[in-house]
Amino acid sequence: MAHTVVLLRHGHSDWNLTDRFTGWTDIALTGQGIAEAEAAGRRLAGAGFRFDEVHCSVLRRTRQTAEAVLATLGQTAIPIHETWRLNERHYGALQGLNKQEIFSAWGEQRARHWWRGYAEPPPALEPDDPRHPRFDPRYADLPPEQLPASESLADCQRRLLPYWNEVLAPRIRTGRRLLVVSHGNTLRGLVMHLDRISAEAMEKVEIAPGVPLVYRFSNGLAVLGREWLE
Repeated sequence: MAHTVVLLRHGHSDWNLTDRFTGWTDIALTGQGIAEAEAAGRRLAGAGFRFDEVHCSVLRRTRQTAEAVLATLGQTAIPIHETWRLNERHYGALQGLNKQEIFSAWGEQRARHWWRGYAEPPPALEPDDPRHPRFDPRYADLPPEQLPASESLADCQRRLLPYWNEVLAPRIRTGRRLLVVSHGNTLRGLVMHLDRISAEAMEKVEIAPGVPLVYRFSNGLAVLGREWLE
């Protein structure tokens, strides 16, 4: 199991019920989401996985997922590290709206380009918008220029990669067994980096919720293989 990392997208959340864009909004898992996390834990247990530490975002749906997985594995004493760099992509003015509301305001073609494309962010939040992360005490210690009012997938990836390069990759090299619990777009950005996928091809790549994605690396962290534990 040395030089192995497991990536896991959190399960079903309350806003999935109303098809709302969540982003940095701190929404809890539903019962279905907890069940998906427990099922992921059973698959990991069946494959013989044990972990040394877990890394997740500061948003509760990833913490809930991590805790449910570890409880199922019987590994609740493992440390959980939280970081804003593993947060979901910030959807700007789209956060809290459902798809029909977004289509009505900006048009379906343009909106789909925002959320499936790589480089163009959605409309940004105004600085006085209560949804802006500068009003959230969890980000009070971050420099204002690091707080997004909107992000493209490229922006989300740039925000994530320092954590991969400076925190996760060095731990993997030493043989630490990591579980990384994050969000769909954040993990898409990491998979794009690890697998060297083009921006055009990345538009068609999905990260399934609640299904562990296992990467195996050489000593130099070249990807040797990847598999879904379905």
